[in-house]
Amino acid sequence: MALVTKAIKGTKDVLPKDVHKNQYIEATCLDTADKYGYKEIRTPVFEHTELFQRGVGDTTDVVQKEMYTFDDKGGRSITLRPEGTAGAVRSYLENGLCNETLPQKVCYLTSCYRYEKPQAGRLREFHQFGVECFGTASPLADAEIIALAKSVFDSLEIKDLNLEINSIGCPECRAEYHKALKEYFYGRKDELCATCQDRLERNPMRILDCKSPICSEIAKDAPVVIDYLCDECKEHFEKVQNYLKAQNIEYTINPKIVRGLDYYTKTVFEFVSNSIGAQGTVCGGGRYDGLVDELGGQKTPSLGFGMGLERLMLLMEAQNAPFPDAGVPDLFIAALGEKATLKAVEIAKDMRSEGFSAVMDLNQRSIRAQMKYADKLGSKFNIVIGDNEVETGIAKLKNMTSGEETEIALETFVSGFYNTSLSQQLSDLEINGEEFDFGSLFGLNNNSDNEE
Repeated sequence: MALVTKAIKGTKDVLPKDVHKNQYIEATCLDTADKYGYKEIRTPVFEHTELFQRGVGDTTDVVQKEMYTFDDKGGRSITLRPEGTAGAVRSYLENGLCNETLPQKVCYLTSCYRYEKPQAGRLREFHQFGVECFGTASPLADAEIIALAKSVFDSLEIKDLNLEINSIGCPECRAEYHKALKEYFYGRKDELCATCQDRLERNPMRILDCKSPICSEIAKDAPVVIDYLCDECKEHFEKVQNYLKAQNIEYTINPKIVRGLDYYTKTVFEFVSNSIGAQGTVCGGGRYDGLVDELGGQKTPSLGFGMGLERLMLLMEAQNAPFPDAGVPDLFIAALGEKATLKAVEIAKDMRSEGFSAVMDLNQRSIRAQMKYADKLGSKFNIVIGDNEVETGIAKLKNMTSGEETEIALETFVSGFYNTSLSQQLSDLEINGEEFDFGSLFGLNNNSDNEE
């Protein structure tokens, strides 16, 4: 029988055997953000189209070519979010976070949607980790969010990333830069693609970000923005660099970075890898001091970044970065007969109530088939309950790593299981004769807090 339909092109299923990798990356992102004082925010998957037209910028490829936009049944133009910042700003304003103590620090894990050619690291439905910091003009904030991004990479043990930074100035000094760009590109206007010919009048900086090989070649010798920075923007950029140096964060200045969205001002940055081919930018962000007032709020200096989770995954796999093992059941209970099944249900319930994972065969197959099932699940311990075990109240708990069997009372099963599993962990740790830290066994030590 043929499938009714398949997944839409540019989307991807994450299967149970792999989802623990995604969960690990997501948990690492949120935990790292929390250490910097960022709290999670969740916004709707779709917004009024105007939000992205004004926030992202109508001269960008995202707005011009890539957004999933449709009219709802009320005739309103709705768009699936192509990025996370505009929705976060809308929520910041609409819910009155702007009236609370500044700066407001938020982070999010979100799905985004762009209609573009699917390829490795570039999907039509993709996921981002992002942070936004509202209400600070300090260059210290610029350096902090860069440090936050680097902390995520360090925690995931990702290597060989290059941090590239630039300043694209404020509206005042950028106006002079636009004049220089127009003068340069007008000399070769006829060679530019149709989109860039339109950009030349509306926002010539977008030409620097064009993916057309011809436009990219022409842009190589274009004026660079840092040569046109005003004194204030120069000072801001210098302080950002000083704060990065104070944290031993290495970087290079790349005057060609402009980012693909119109809302950026002053500091922009990217973390780039050579390990995953053409889609090497795994994190990008910067300052957007004019976006909040563009969307209807008071002028509020702000900044943030977005980090592609699919690209993070590709990068970690390419570098063989460590992932935690997929979770396996603490206990598999094989039951034979109705009385045994009732007892197994009782034990499973008690185990789960105490925080252990316990699995049974819901198909109630033969013992041999149940054992094969347990083996596929990779359970740590197995127990078989039949009429004899119910009658005597005693069963044998088998450690599936060592093969050791221990008699255990069914009426006090959970405490017996706990003592048996604890003894096995202690035995395993004593094999090398090393001093054992009890705090690590019970999760009382957080090594990540003592990395330095």
